[in-house]
Amino acid sequence: MSAVAATVSASAAAMVRVDSLSKVYPGGVEALNSVSIDFPEGQLTTLLGPSGCGKTTLLKIIAGLLPASQGSVQVDGRPVTGPGPERAFVFQDFALMPWASVLRNVGFGLELRGVARSEREAVAEKYIIQVGLAGFEHAYPHELSGGMRQRVGLARALAVNAKVLLLDEPFSAVDEQTRRKFQEDLLQLVAQERKTFIFVTHSIEEAVYVSDRIVLLSRRPSRVSSIVEPAIPRDGGTEEIRRNPVYLDTVEEIWQSLRQYLD
Repeated sequence: MSAVAATVSASAAAMVRVDSLSKVYPGGVEALNSVSIDFPEGQLTTLLGPSGCGKTTLLKIIAGLLPASQGSVQVDGRPVTGPGPERAFVFQDFALMPWASVLRNVGFGLELRGVARSEREAVAEKYIIQVGLAGFEHAYPHELSGGMRQRVGLARALAVNAKVLLLDEPFSAVDEQTRRKFQEDLLQLVAQERKTFIFVTHSIEEAVYVSDRIVLLSRRPSRVSSIVEPAIPRDGGTEEIRRNPVYLDTVEEIWQSLRQYLD
């Protein structure tokens, strides 16, 4: 079976369910048209499609940051009516508080929930170490590189222990070397945390590298074109993935599927 023709595993439980979702912006711009997707628990699913197809719109509706025009979103069986503690968003532009240290930025979500300072700082320190920023707890955003600031944003999302992590092109603002390291780190986080990750990227190579599933979206108004499940063994280590013929074949197959939208 080809990768693009692959279907969702029936045994995977849906943590996030998007049902017949449509979004029309003021002025009549239709971004999404009757989109239905299930996002399995404990997996990373990537939204991939032509530029302007509504990937970020869909992500923000799942986050509760935008209202849908029609349809519904459920997270863990509950309807989404706005932001909630079971979801955490990692923004493309870092969205850090410039006046706060790394420690406070990472613990800020817990601070908003009223968690005691000693407890939230202990949790923040755990995730600061996990994303590779040990020793920078008391640094400020302007003292960090772009890659380090993005690690702070990821640690902040992890610290609130949300069931669903929503990542909007989180690696687009960093250089290629840092981006590759982030991709490796993300694979390890998915394996360790067993949360539901929903990832937006423009990069086919990145999507195939990090994803359990890839949802291909059509040109706006966006629909689900197909779902890809890259059958790439990951037990040989992250450095082996890009050398695997299945990786190369899947990248090419997705490109052939998406190039129609560029004509």
